[in-house]
Amino acid sequence: MEILSYTDEHRMFRETVRKYLEKEVVPHVEEWEEAGITPKSAWKKLGDQGFLCMGVPEEYGGMGADFLYSVIMTEEMTRTNHSGLVVSLHSDIVVPYILAYGTEEHKKKYLPGCASGDIITAVAMTEPNTGSDLAAIKTTAVEDGDDVILNGQKTFISNGINCGLVVVAARDPNVKSPYTAIDLFIVEEGTPGFEKGKQIKKIGWHSQDTSELYFTDCRIPKTNRLGAKGTGFLHLMEKLQQERLVCAIGAVAAAEYMLEVTIKYCKERTVFGKAITKFQHSKFEIVEMATDIKLGRTFIDKLIADHMEKKNVVIEVSMAKFWTTDMACRVADRCLQLHGGYGYCEEYPIARAWRDIRVTRIFAGTNEIMKEIAGRFMGL
Repeated sequence: MEILSYTDEHRMFRETVRKYLEKEVVPHVEEWEEAGITPKSAWKKLGDQGFLCMGVPEEYGGMGADFLYSVIMTEEMTRTNHSGLVVSLHSDIVVPYILAYGTEEHKKKYLPGCASGDIITAVAMTEPNTGSDLAAIKTTAVEDGDDVILNGQKTFISNGINCGLVVVAARDPNVKSPYTAIDLFIVEEGTPGFEKGKQIKKIGWHSQDTSELYFTDCRIPKTNRLGAKGTGFLHLMEKLQQERLVCAIGAVAAAEYMLEVTIKYCKERTVFGKAITKFQHSKFEIVEMATDIKLGRTFIDKLIADHMEKKNVVIEVSMAKFWTTDMACRVADRCLQLHGGYGYCEEYPIARAWRDIRVTRIFAGTNEIMKEIAGRFMGL
């Protein structure tokens, strides 16, 4: 019995997405990796196909689809073996802040463009000296009449160059409690005082435009605040469950992809006159990885079902995020080893997959922080 109830419509959607990505995305991946960025036109094409912000209601330009459509998009994008089009970040992590906490005016103004691909979004939480500890954010938001003035620096911002809209976490320096001082604000590209810094060179995720963002006396209207004053930290905590779940879904999908290409390689590659899969050690390695992946898949599917039922699974999602990403990194290393010297060559997909998976243990909250969160909720 399957945990998730995929309908024929879901399965047809997956097939449609896979065919589209094979035709319109995969052939351009090497070009985008070399360029260090994915063109905005690729995002627009995804929007034209209805592949962005599918959970957004139809009245705001989306499909009003259930979360399984987002799961399918995350899994199929992972199979393209590149990170430039971070659809899940845009559709399932950033846009939900606007949908859940934005005013009707916000929704009508921004959501149609997000769904069409005309607007690419980013979320600006991380700072040079503040990573997983969101309560320590230093970027300030000082009220001045009907406006708010932002000052501060953000770093490691995915979609930082391409973004046309950023959800920024900032604090009121006059409020002592870090949990009621933080608010979330919408900042549009081109706003005076908002500047995009240099693109950060990374070990992996080469086609993903990660950058620094600067806010210098950046004046925005108070109406750009998402939700009531002092609720930003709470909103971040509420939405991090889905962010970390999406990360775990991607990790399992990546592990499945890496094992698939490795099995194919090992069946075709011969050593001492026989396929690599015929050696007991190699066979055991593959079976052990397949078992870990099956365990991860079962865990994730159950959490997806619980999340769709709006259950509080903060502990379990924290566990899943660290376990699945650790597992995917182990799979990546073992798969590369089975490729031998060829695994270290760029022409083989396992090389990029091995590089790109490593950061998943860091973003969306480091795996160490995931264990700390789970421990606190367990009363430890």
